[in-house]
Amino acid sequence: MSGPLALVGSGEYTPSMLEVERALIAGRPPRYVQLPTAAGAEGPDRLSYWIDLGRAQADRLGVEAVPLVVTDRDQAEDPQIVAEVEGAGLIYLSGGSPGLLADTLRDTALWREIVKTWEGGAALAGCSAGAMAMSDWVPDLRHPAGRGRRGLGLLPHMRVLPHFDKMLGWIPDLLTRPFLRAPDGVSLVGIDEETALVGGLETFTVEGRRSAWLLGDGRRQELKPGTSVRFPLPEAS
Repeated sequence: MSGPLALVGSGEYTPSMLEVERALIAGRPPRYVQLPTAAGAEGPDRLSYWIDLGRAQADRLGVEAVPLVVTDRDQAEDPQIVAEVEGAGLIYLSGGSPGLLADTLRDTALWREIVKTWEGGAALAGCSAGAMAMSDWVPDLRHPAGRGRRGLGLLPHMRVLPHFDKMLGWIPDLLTRPFLRAPDGVSLVGIDEETALVGGLETFTVEGRRSAWLLGDGRRQELKPGTSVRFPLPEAS
């Protein structure tokens, strides 16, 4: 049986999200696999920042931190790196560039092992870029027309906008941009900072400090902490 999924607006590895991460790994092997891949183009100092942050959170949780520094597709095909995922209790994709993350992991041995381990019961979380990349399509938010690329495809029925409470300040016309016109059967959801949607492929509950938002047609519906919401899977053809 698959483990829980967490889609996080911001705050990975920080005290504000400690209890969310504690609940994700509870009852699972104390092995916390952390991938800073989305920050791979930001240089070694930034990668070290994520590794140190993840180790500190693992220490708070009393579990083993297993950082996997994967910055290209060759590394994502490396059997030794792939083997590190086995036995994980929680696998976490942290922030950076969602497009880079998707392009690095898509259709690789490492991504297949992550999905296999999650299907075997491990928890799987993505924050910011990590949450966006789990869809089947990742928009370039800097491009007014919403140019994008293929995502990792785990959640083809959802698209995520993280940092949502800050996003409208960064992109004032966000709710009218073309990429918000998701295809039929695809739900668009905004997730505020220090907030997560935690659940399964269809039913999620809002956890954390702020809210999640159902988006569409220029409107938004607030989902406060404790609210559960269902995102129906597309019917099989």
